[in-house]
Amino acid sequence: MEKVDVLILGAGPTGLGAATRLHQHKKTDWKLYDCFDEPGGLACTDLTPQGFYFDMGGHVIFSHFKYFDDLIDTAVGRGDNWNNHQRVSYVRLKGRWVAYPFQNNVSALDVDDQVDCLTGLVEAKLQNAVAQSKPHTFDEWILRVMGEGIANIFMRPYNFKVWGIPTHLMQASWMGERVATVDVNRAISNVLHKKEEAGWGPNATFRFPAEGGTGGIWKKVAQLLPKENTGYGPGKYMESLDLDEKVAKFQDGTTVKYNSLISTMPLDRLLRMVGQPEWADGLTYSHCHIIGLGIRGANPHGAKCWLYFPEDNCPFYRATIFSHYAEKNCPTADTELPTLCLGGLDGGVSDNTNTDSNSKTGPYHSLMFEVCESDMKPVNQDPTKLGGTAGTWPQVVMDTIKGAVATGLMGEGAEIVSIYHRRLEYGYPTPSLGRDPVLQKALPWLRERNVWSRGRFGSYKYEVANQDHSLMLGVQAVDNVLFGALETTLHHPSIVNPQKNMEYTYTSE
Repeated sequence: MEKVDVLILGAGPTGLGAATRLHQHKKTDWKLYDCFDEPGGLACTDLTPQGFYFDMGGHVIFSHFKYFDDLIDTAVGRGDNWNNHQRVSYVRLKGRWVAYPFQNNVSALDVDDQVDCLTGLVEAKLQNAVAQSKPHTFDEWILRVMGEGIANIFMRPYNFKVWGIPTHLMQASWMGERVATVDVNRAISNVLHKKEEAGWGPNATFRFPAEGGTGGIWKKVAQLLPKENTGYGPGKYMESLDLDEKVAKFQDGTTVKYNSLISTMPLDRLLRMVGQPEWADGLTYSHCHIIGLGIRGANPHGAKCWLYFPEDNCPFYRATIFSHYAEKNCPTADTELPTLCLGGLDGGVSDNTNTDSNSKTGPYHSLMFEVCESDMKPVNQDPTKLGGTAGTWPQVVMDTIKGAVATGLMGEGAEIVSIYHRRLEYGYPTPSLGRDPVLQKALPWLRERNVWSRGRFGSYKYEVANQDHSLMLGVQAVDNVLFGALETTLHHPSIVNPQKNMEYTYTSE
């Protein structure tokens, strides 16, 4: 039996944050295990056979923490190792592009929709002024802040596509900087002056690695750690956990006795493993399908970054012009690739391209799509044959191709040269009505048994589930283990999110 002081489960941002903090404190008596073959967790990046990179969602780098900045700059480097971008995002609605955030840009709508939205805003402001209590559900918050018009045309349909549950089944305490509020006077002024206002939010500017995608960041962070302290691969899947004996058993036969356990595995799975299924049942999450298309031709979308789709003419809620983030997200223009199928409203079924004769050069661009799946929002995954030599893919891939044409992201006859699909079992931790009562019981109960459950799904708090938050959850868990320090990110999202937090610094010495 192996013995360690601190055992870390998972090598995503949270696990790597914990490990780098232990290493920074010059601790050596720890292990980091992950059941995947390489580090990164949900922040990994896949490469298609044709040379297109795709992240597991719309990951970009913007930070609330100096420690996070210091660490990734140490790992990746500075300067030309990064591309800096100004966010250019839009909502696709009724055949037009509306600048993000939608609620600040109703001036782009037709007159009837403008009237509905502005009337709702004014009525909401009046009702909110006399309200005697805070909104309980997300839907109540939407109506209180934005009114019925914006709720019906955008907020309700879009959020159902993202979360897979209706807004009235979600709580209202998670949003913070996640959802833009509305200045009613400014909204009216923007409509009268036909003004676009798109600079809101913490990610109005962001950066992205010049090569390797988001996953490349975390591979390089992992390289800062001593190899003898880490283990990867299916054998490092934890099969059982004895809380009384503080013993974890792994699929490869390894048995580890620990003093403290930092777990980033999904909290619902951990709770079932340790005999608390009723708590696990109170947590809700969605699945996510990532679909990537590599397309021959220069990027026709200008400086657009990511785009939102509330309507039912496509299965995806968000699309990212992934090639815009980094030139190396696509193969070089002189790379010869065959056309697999053509874009069309039939999903590429009708094309009969002969790949033996049509290999040719680029340039290329790429689109990445996210599709939510839940019990309330099923996704068709039946095997479906595409046209040409594209082969058989889940139906959601064909539906995405159709949707890309229907929404103007891809033209009829666009040459698709690479197709990617991956279903993530854990996509979003849902801020459901039942979430907080579970967390208020489960996290302290585990902590009393020397288990720190942290991370995007380890602590199930979407309000602190970006990459920078996730890393700091691991860093601060270590400081709590070693010194009893306060875990500000976990317990006080409303404090860390509005500011740049400078207290923690990373140094490699």
